Amino acid sequence: MIPHHLLDGPEDAPVLVLGNSLGTTTELWDGYELPFRTLRFDHRGHGGSEAPPGPYDIKSLAVDVLELLDHLQLKRVLYCGVSLGGMIGMWLAAHTDRISRLALVCTTAYFPDKSSWDSRIDAVENHGLESIADKVVDRWFTPHFDQTRKQKFREQLTRVDPRAYVASCEAIRAMDLRPELHRIKAPTVVIAAAQDQSTPTEFARVISSAVPDAELYVVGDAAHLANVEARQAVSVILDGHLGGVDVR
Repeated sequence: MIPHHLLDGPEDAPVLVLGNSLGTTTELWDGYELPFRTLRFDHRGHGGSEAPPGPYDIKSLAVDVLELLDHLQLKRVLYCGVSLGGMIGMWLAAHTDRISRLALVCTTAYFPDKSSWDSRIDAVENHGLESIADKVVDRWFTPHFDQTRKQKFREQLTRVDPRAYVASCEAIRAMDLRPELHRIKAPTVVIAAAQDQSTPTEFARVISSAVPDAELYVVGDAAHLANVEARQAVSVILDGHLGGVDVR
């Protein structure tokens, strides 16, 4: 499946793929001015992407990205992913040679506690995405985050195809990328947020300690969507790792 995507920027610049978190769309990266040709894509059932029937796993979601790269005739790319986007990035970097540099933001290779995913899946299957929207979005941001912007993210979440959302949750619940992290050869930076309840900093430390020569940074005043809430701090880290990131 080729996801809905946006390819922007100078045609002669390196391509940077930007992966979104579960429940968000390409709008997650609005506001970043990047000296790359940026490729943003929507996960299955998100934004403009189709919602094929499940089950899904991290490999199948990553293969969607590979098919997109092949469709656009892109052999090697930079990759930065948040949460689910980071999980896909880890799989791509561990299993292919398509990723030249990797940035992982507020993500994990494994969830030891499956119960929260079980309850989320049950709620969406029985009561729809509206039933979880407030709780999920509250965990994305710290309490002082702008409420108007927060509402826009809530609207993105509730427009996701519920069947694709459940299948994606099942993929995340079953995921365990820890045995594969040592295979990642692309230079890697791992960014965590001090107030992230969804993927706490200890999850980031597991990744950074297993990926050869990975660097770990923790930004302070942000929760799970740190690339939104701590945009300037994240951009500085990405600038050091990828080169030339500018935020307007």
